[in-house]
Amino acid sequence: MIVLGIVLLVLGYLLGIAILSTLGIILVVVGAVLWVLGSVGHAVGGRRHYW
Repeated sequence: MIVLGIVLLVLGYLLGIAILSTLGIILVVVGAVLWVLGSVGHAVGGRRHYW
């Protein structure tokens, strides 16, 4: 999810499409939050870890 967010962010800046940049930022933030929650031991989506 983080990688997809970074790809969308770069494409949004290169192509000048603001919605891609916005979606990229959202995906990076959500992916980072899920990664942190999974790494500290909280169950994310019914799983013990998220990667």
